[in-house]
Amino acid sequence: MEFDIEGMTCASCVARVEKALNSVPGVENATVNLATERASVAGAAVAPESVLAAIGRAGYAARLRAPASDPSIEPPAAAEAKGLPSWWPVSAAALLSLPLLAPMLAAAFGLRAMLPGWLQLLLATPVQFWLGARFYRAGWKALRAGSGNMDLLVALGTSAAYALSCWQLAAGEAHLYFESSALVITLVLLGKWLEGRAKRQTLHAIRALEALRPATALVRVDGRDQEVALGLLRVGDLMVVRPGERVPLDGRVLEGRSHVDESMLTGESLPVARQAGDPLSGGAVNGEGLLLVEATAVGAATMLARIIRMVEDAQAAKAPIQRLVDRVSAVFVPAVLALSLVTLLAWGLATGDWKGALLNAVALQVIACPCALGLATPAAIMVGTGAAARHGILIKDAEALETAHAVDVVVFDKTGTLTEGRPTLAAVDAHDPRRVTTLAAALQQASSHPLARAVLDVARFNHLAVPEGQDARALPGRGMRARVGADTVWLGNCRLLDEIGAAAVAPDLLDAAHRHEEAGRTVSWLAVQRNGAGAIAVEGLLAFGDRVKPGAAAAVARLRRLGIEVRMLTGDNRGSARAVAAQLGIDHYEAEVLPADKARVVQELGAAGRRVAMVGDGINDAPALAAAAVGMAMAGGTEVAMHTAGVTLMRGDPQLVADAIDVSRRTWRKIRQNLGWAFVYNLVGIPVAAFGLLNPVLAGAAMALSSVSVVTNALLLRGWRPAAATAARTAATIDPGTDMQTGLLPLPVPQPDTQGETTMYELTVEDMTCNHCVGRVTKAVQKIDADARVAIDLPTKTVRIDSHADLERIAAAIDDAGYPVTGRAAAA
Repeated sequence: MEFDIEGMTCASCVARVEKALNSVPGVENATVNLATERASVAGAAVAPESVLAAIGRAGYAARLRAPASDPSIEPPAAAEAKGLPSWWPVSAAALLSLPLLAPMLAAAFGLRAMLPGWLQLLLATPVQFWLGARFYRAGWKALRAGSGNMDLLVALGTSAAYALSCWQLAAGEAHLYFESSALVITLVLLGKWLEGRAKRQTLHAIRALEALRPATALVRVDGRDQEVALGLLRVGDLMVVRPGERVPLDGRVLEGRSHVDESMLTGESLPVARQAGDPLSGGAVNGEGLLLVEATAVGAATMLARIIRMVEDAQAAKAPIQRLVDRVSAVFVPAVLALSLVTLLAWGLATGDWKGALLNAVALQVIACPCALGLATPAAIMVGTGAAARHGILIKDAEALETAHAVDVVVFDKTGTLTEGRPTLAAVDAHDPRRVTTLAAALQQASSHPLARAVLDVARFNHLAVPEGQDARALPGRGMRARVGADTVWLGNCRLLDEIGAAAVAPDLLDAAHRHEEAGRTVSWLAVQRNGAGAIAVEGLLAFGDRVKPGAAAAVARLRRLGIEVRMLTGDNRGSARAVAAQLGIDHYEAEVLPADKARVVQELGAAGRRVAMVGDGINDAPALAAAAVGMAMAGGTEVAMHTAGVTLMRGDPQLVADAIDVSRRTWRKIRQNLGWAFVYNLVGIPVAAFGLLNPVLAGAAMALSSVSVVTNALLLRGWRPAAATAARTAATIDPGTDMQTGLLPLPVPQPDTQGETTMYELTVEDMTCNHCVGRVTKAVQKIDADARVAIDLPTKTVRIDSHADLERIAAAIDDAGYPVTGRAAAA
């Protein structure tokens, strides 16, 4: 059973709900996911009513989720559900608190200005009881559960400052403390908002995964094809998958042949051939052939649904550093209350001055108000994330910044992470490589296949005169055929050679093919029938591979210098994985790994006491990214990976992994320093106040000073710079062409532009409503830069582009395509 829960705000809330659920008779196991505000309860004979009652006694509202065949995510109750942005409470509190703070800031410069007491009361009251109401509610729940937390501490401390100010105002005193109570609430609300951002990233990740499934499928019924809603499909239905379409559900091919791009699900860098009897995964993109597919899994049983569930389960186990503060608060709160009461009674009974005794007790409450304690973590995180973003590291999950400092194992995906993620022509083996390349390009001029683009790139780079291919025809699952001049030319796999009855292949070409396949490359054979008659001769082969990224070797070497072990997990074939691992000096790697296995390996490393960072870019990496202590996604990859991971590397440069760990270590040190200062401040200040050596005015000033100290210390992070210089990075990279084999005669191949780095642009583009719009915007960008990586999030109208091209040219091209660009930014 699953339940939606409302009102949870922190890790201690999760602990209370889990404790309440596990106490229900019959419950075998209960887990609570703070991100999705959902509880999962396992038990053979558990009544939903008893579970709901237990959650209610813990102080939270809940409802039973209706069973569904398809996993779906409903966002938790939040400001957005009411049409309000999530940051509005922080903004409102800041607007009301700034006038109260201004006189204190002016006093530091010798200026004396004080707001009238009635105006201070008017500004502070809505902050205290309207915007700060959540702390009273959460604190009351903690008291009912017999525990203390940060919310209770905030409620007590600010209430003490507010009540004393009202007392002083009624007595005509000039010293008021309204600014202290309002500022504390504002700062802690800011910290809560930062935590909320991390929670929403989980929901975005799962929504992005769900968006991969088409809303409808083309189903063949009684010989006729008709559109059917995806939720109505059943096992055994016949799905018709046209060229270029996404496979709706997991299935088995009954008719047809094609190449299928499964890179987003399996990590396989090249399209794979599929024919009758082969399995297909929902979410894969069909290539050039028409396929008839029998559905073998629907709803929660599909691979995509299982990936969604793994992302949810892995993220449910995460807990921020704020849990430490909550645990301390559980002891600190009753201790402060007891000391306040002792102070009041001791001074009152000893001196008979009950007003002075009350002031001493309130001073203790004010000095114990956790302003610095609440600000210590979010202040360092805000500055650390800002410094990282200026250097191409986008940290969306505050926990990732807190956790990455302790990473001792980095696990890389291969395709698109350590390699470029697109096929290139690695070698042409033939007695006349230029002729073979020219004929291959002639065949594929009209093809959109990734391998065709690789051949045409080489032809253009070498200025080859490519003739026009006549009567070109795709042979699904085998290759292509066309007429070039008077000759008939075929390009394809070994099966194609057998079908056309080609002559025996020369031994040197067979040896070359074996060498390329051992290295994990895809081999295509070119056969020619002169003048369209006579024997069909094999003239050569083309080998396609995925090129290692510039800087990948330097990234691995730098991580090793930091004392971090480097591993590689990939869904690609063993030969390709072995070749890349050898180039980069990676000793531990696994190939042909499915998404669930990637997550399993990461979890096993974590269970062995290792702190794991997972670096990937595809849908298949999402479970492992969520299971790792820190997930890092390449910006050129999928939206799913970027939403799931806590860190996005904006330039897609593997060397940013070490930079992200470095900024995390520096930020962690600031957090520890800030928390240390906050605790020492309380440990020193509370006894001083208890002995009557600190009046409330000085207590308020000391509290403000502690906040200033914490903020100032955190601002020192603004000077952070990546440790590696650009020149050092360039010198340490592998030449992308060093593994190229040029065959019997050398044929130059195009090298990627490594002169300078790409820039990640983020644009807001209006009027995009469907996948057709996504395709038009992507096409417009790639007309300016054919190698640009484009990622589009339709719900937010956000377009992220990794490109060498100028931002103004890109924006103009999108505008010309009919989609207005209303916002733009660039991160170098």
